[in-house]
Amino acid sequence: MLRGFCLWLLPSLLKKKMRYPPISFLRPISIPFIASFVILFLGCLTANISLCLPIIPSSLETLSVDGHFSFHGIEHAARDFGNRYQFLPQAVLHPKSVSDIATTIKHVWQMGPGSELTVAARGHGHSLQGQAQAHQGVVINMESLQGTEMQVYTGNFPYVDVSGGELWINILHESLKYGLAPKSWTDYLHLTVGGTLSNAGISGQAFRHGPQISNVHWLEVVTGKGEVINCSKKQHGDLFHSVLGGLGQFGIITRARISLEPAPKMVKWIRVLYSDFSTFARDQEYLISAENTFDYIEGFVIINRTGLLNNWRSSFNPQDPVQASQFESDGKILFCLELTKNFKVDNTNINQEVESLLSQLSYIPSTLFLSEVPYIDFLDRVHVSEVKLRSKGLWEVPHPWLNLLVPKSKIHNFAKEVFGKILKDTSNGPILIYPVNKSKWDNRTSAVIPEEDIFYLVAFLSSAVPSSTGTDGLEYILSRNKRILDFCKTARLGAKQYLPHYTTQEEWRTHFGPRWEAFAQRKSAYDPLAILAPGHRIFQKATPFL
Repeated sequence: MLRGFCLWLLPSLLKKKMRYPPISFLRPISIPFIASFVILFLGCLTANISLCLPIIPSSLETLSVDGHFSFHGIEHAARDFGNRYQFLPQAVLHPKSVSDIATTIKHVWQMGPGSELTVAARGHGHSLQGQAQAHQGVVINMESLQGTEMQVYTGNFPYVDVSGGELWINILHESLKYGLAPKSWTDYLHLTVGGTLSNAGISGQAFRHGPQISNVHWLEVVTGKGEVINCSKKQHGDLFHSVLGGLGQFGIITRARISLEPAPKMVKWIRVLYSDFSTFARDQEYLISAENTFDYIEGFVIINRTGLLNNWRSSFNPQDPVQASQFESDGKILFCLELTKNFKVDNTNINQEVESLLSQLSYIPSTLFLSEVPYIDFLDRVHVSEVKLRSKGLWEVPHPWLNLLVPKSKIHNFAKEVFGKILKDTSNGPILIYPVNKSKWDNRTSAVIPEEDIFYLVAFLSSAVPSSTGTDGLEYILSRNKRILDFCKTARLGAKQYLPHYTTQEEWRTHFGPRWEAFAQRKSAYDPLAILAPGHRIFQKATPFL
């Protein structure tokens, strides 16, 4: 990691060194030259000519904000969930108001292209590759943002107005008080609104409702010029769509209006297994296209897991305990389909509804496991695992995740190579794989997805053991990720990275493809000095975009 950091930093250091012509101390310096320099220097002092010496910008310490800046003890802002990159900022802003954020960005904007100061918004610190970091810049702690409290609006078209620094778990708790909840989720709810909306926000409800960015009515955004702009599909529509899925490149989301729907009390939570990928994929694609279907549909790849079904018994009940106890998972590659059906407590037909839906599927009968849990417990299920991992010191380890969006027509080719050859022995963490409908995505947003009507999210959620040099070590997992990416490229699968990470602008151009020019034009319009979100390494400050 240190070597990678040094390689990334070296060009910047060289650039700084070569900013002025080199001076040779072996060459004799004439007395007239010294005299001329002294006269010029004194003249600058008396005439107050600012061009004679480098302009020293006004300090952040004197900037008037409602909140405050921290300049010491800010090492936490140089870390994230990925635990691979650490870029220390110059300061951390703890805003109490949106005007604090606008004032700070406008201050950096007014410093002009001569300043290397940049700004990054940090939510709950769940980025993977330093995307929310700003080397020697300003990191904004979005969770400190105060202002108007969360407001839930009921009626025929309910919604909630929330701060960009609000956690989704808090939105769930508040909206449930009114019998409502957001339509689309991520699997982990302890993330900020601004963070997920800057990417997309995908989970098992996306096949029906689209990602979270498809369920937003209105945004308040601070652009790279320090302007506070309210935007929606009809008002400043270009900015609205730019920011959604825009990786923080065009503005910082400070407030959002999220669509709500009536919330169920309970869910039927179901897991079944497949041994054949084609059957597994066919059933998933059928379910996301059927009118009468489940409310949540996700899939997992399970590689060589000993005692798999016995582990499920802590949360699920087997439909056939005897047959389940005889099922062997050792040495096998299996595919798990995870489903839920929402229901009200007084719904006496829920079991028949689930049985009817399951009768259309071709899973291994002995692997049917079911559970009934409160809706909130299901949605916050990953947090339970987080608590356990934190207690064992296994949460704050490197997470070299790889998330891909793979077209439906290529998913069998992908599975054959990746699950049959590259990952046939071990996985180092959960592997998610499930299809979504492109029709539920708005192509006006900045999110980049495959061209086909159905595509799969494939997420390799690996955890690395620190200091290990084996198959559970960081270097091994990164090399395996590279093999997967190289295969996608060589086989021309048309896959796109979700939560993308690249190190050169040429790679970013390839990622965006024909949409690159529009993306760069939006950057030029809303953040022309490339002040925002430098951690993505898409644009460098004060360099041409097109």
